[in-house]
Amino acid sequence: MAKLQKAGHSPLKKAGLEIDTVVAELRTLRVESLESRQRRDRPPKLPSRKALVGIAEGLSAVLFPNRLGLPELTDESVDYYVGHMLDVTLRDLLVQVRRELRFVSGLEAISNADRERASAITRAFAKRLPRIRSLLESDIQAAYEGDPAARSIDEVLVCYPGITAITHYRLAHELHCLGAPLIARMISEIAHSSTGIEIHPGAQIAGSFFIDHGTGVVIGETAIIGEHVRLYQAVTLGAKRFPVDEHGALVKGNIRHPVVEDDVVIYAGATILGRITIGRGSTIGGNVWLTRSVPPGSSISQAQIRNEMFDGGAGI
Repeated sequence: MAKLQKAGHSPLKKAGLEIDTVVAELRTLRVESLESRQRRDRPPKLPSRKALVGIAEGLSAVLFPNRLGLPELTDESVDYYVGHMLDVTLRDLLVQVRRELRFVSGLEAISNADRERASAITRAFAKRLPRIRSLLESDIQAAYEGDPAARSIDEVLVCYPGITAITHYRLAHELHCLGAPLIARMISEIAHSSTGIEIHPGAQIAGSFFIDHGTGVVIGETAIIGEHVRLYQAVTLGAKRFPVDEHGALVKGNIRHPVVEDDVVIYAGATILGRITIGRGSTIGGNVWLTRSVPPGSSISQAQIRNEMFDGGAGI
């Protein structure tokens, strides 16, 4: 690490910039913020976003070693590689889970109970990786079958932003369910920043899920999505309203996002809000604004523009 230069000797000071003054003002604001959140002195460290980027990449390589891992792996070496990567990545994940639990507790050091809980979460997550791989296989197959531009399964895996976002979501969702919601949210947001697709890890999404193109897709925390659902870019599965309590603060954790049943297709720009149900086999057209449930087999499109001639004031 480069040697830090003493602020008082900065060449910027000669240009009229008082570094010490800025540092002091920032410190005052930082202390006030910590006190308002009851995090005095040195607050526990958050999980590291940089470490989680590496963990997500490591887990992706574990799941798909021949395409997302090292090049030229052989049948003899692939299991060794997967075992090694899994061991390294799970150790890194354990450190981050401990950080989250310590942050939530607010204690100066992690308790023995939280240390054991972090180990339990990490072990349980590892056992769920085969199921995650199976779900991702169905998602990749759905993308390949649903996009005429896809030339191979491998192309879908390494090129499609929808698959990248879904991979991060499926990893994050298990961590969310196991008791590490902050890490889960951070992993989902890593994919969001690179793909433009936002999937809250609390959402429940069944297999064979396909997001085509994907930029601008938003899937809320309490959304439920069935099998063989296809979304296009700029689709929103969001909340219709945000209730507040008697103090005017937003009520957290209430069920507020749509249920999308099996075999539904939602085209680009559609906005679906509130705890409504899109019935099985329905098609929602582009740019539709929908705030009511629709029965199975529905086909919803924008209202058609009427063009009528009025003679002699008729109809006015």
